Amino acid sequence: MEKLFSEENQIVTIVIIGVLLLLLMAVALLLFFFFSRKKIVEKELEKKEMEIEHQKEIIHATILTQEKERKRIAQDLHDDISSKLNVILLNSNFLIDGDLSPDEYTKVNENIIKVTKKTLGNARKIAHDLLPPILSKFGLQPAIEELIDEYNMSKKVYIESNIEYPVGELDKTQELHVFRIVQELVNNSVRHGKSENISLDFKKGQEDLAIDYKDDGVGFSQEILNQKKGLGMKNIESRVELLNGELMIQSAIDEGIKVSIIF
Repeated sequence: MEKLFSEENQIVTIVIIGVLLLLLMAVALLLFFFFSRKKIVEKELEKKEMEIEHQKEIIHATILTQEKERKRIAQDLHDDISSKLNVILLNSNFLIDGDLSPDEYTKVNENIIKVTKKTLGNARKIAHDLLPPILSKFGLQPAIEELIDEYNMSKKVYIESNIEYPVGELDKTQELHVFRIVQELVNNSVRHGKSENISLDFKKGQEDLAIDYKDDGVGFSQEILNQKKGLGMKNIESRVELLNGELMIQSAIDEGIKVSIIF
């Protein structure tokens, strides 16, 4: 009888120990799940904070770009338009109030015509910088082709291009963003990259539009790109963001730059 009770006690003890082990395992699993979930949540929050910070940088870059454009336009209007209009006004007053000889009268008239033509030319240039007429009249592909032709004719750089853009694929605002992206890329390659050759492919894939761009300029380290981006590159990023696109940049010292944009 005592032996039977002893065996029963052993069984009860084993069951209790088993239950306790199961409870400990359950608690351990709960703690593991809790801390794992906590880490996941922390990572997600960190990712969201980085995305918010990135959005702030893009908005800031967009504002800086807009302010830079406003200042440039204001400066152009002041230097190129206002000053020449003042010259026209002064010459016009000579015609009204001055006691001019026939030769002087002719010279003043000729000067007014000459300055007026320059003023009109400068006004067209400012308007062209704001919105290229060819872009609004004929669309994105002719506008990019004209931009490339202008650079090629300058003999500063040679741009090889392959553009296959379906007309009407993007709306006018989106086309302007794409044009400015290409314009900024080429400008950076020429001014900062000291490039002599540029390659531009812009075509439609199965679902997306893609821009593949590369130059043979001085390039820069990936570390510099990650640490400090210039206003031009931030301007490109902000426009790609507005197109809901993806931007990939590769570069190395003395190896130029490669840029891929999908949108």
